Amino acid sequence: MHNFDFVKPASIADAVKALSSDGAQALSGGQTLLPTMKQRLAAPAVLVSLTGIAEMKGVCRGDGGLHVGAATTHATVAKEAAAHYPALAALAGGIGDPAVRNRGTIGGSIANNDPAACYPAGVLGSGATVVTSKRKIAADDFFQGLFSTALDEGEIVTEVRFPIPEKAAYVKFQQPASRFALTGVFVAKFGTGVRVAVTGAGQGGVFRWTEAEAALSRSFAPGAVDGLSLSGDDMISDLHGSAAYRANLVKVLTGRAVAAAG
Repeated sequence: MHNFDFVKPASIADAVKALSSDGAQALSGGQTLLPTMKQRLAAPAVLVSLTGIAEMKGVCRGDGGLHVGAATTHATVAKEAAAHYPALAALAGGIGDPAVRNRGTIGGSIANNDPAACYPAGVLGSGATVVTSKRKIAADDFFQGLFSTALDEGEIVTEVRFPIPEKAAYVKFQQPASRFALTGVFVAKFGTGVRVAVTGAGQGGVFRWTEAEAALSRSFAPGAVDGLSLSGDDMISDLHGSAAYRANLVKVLTGRAVAAAG
């Protein structure tokens, strides 16, 4: 690991100011950044920790939905969201292992946008709004490809606002070593329709399966997706599973998520 300076601001404004310096990098839970630095694949000159910013922590109800501070750990979301949004709480509780859940944060996860991470599916599937130090971004506009988001240089995620659906569930087929989703599907039923978000399968990262959304909006039942199929052309293919295998998993897990949502 290269040498670096460490800054721990107490406010969002101070964090943004610190990030304006050359070579500065935001640090939240550090579950991806720190291992990358240890391998000398990243060498920020300044680490700006977001964990000392109280206004970026916690889970609360507001504006008819659920507001989650970006520096809130997975373990806290699993505990504090359970009474309000059980599907989101269950997703958070299934991320990694206890060590990861007690350090990793929702803001860090979605800002990193790993193609196999769980939170992007929950955020996109819920139709959430990502609040940053500069603006509000709809989930449909936030995720823009592998490890790519709409965030500008020096812009940080401060909060995620979730509308609470009538029914929802997240089901993933877990890679046993990493506990990332080999494929994961988040399904949410609202009065206006159904959203289906898929992680771990697409070459471009998290995506919505619009054909399933249309079928499930007509009939919210596991069998509604039986006649559908996905092409493997845009799916990830690696040593863990072929593109065709992942395409089939998306369909199977969508049905399971609908059944779990009830």
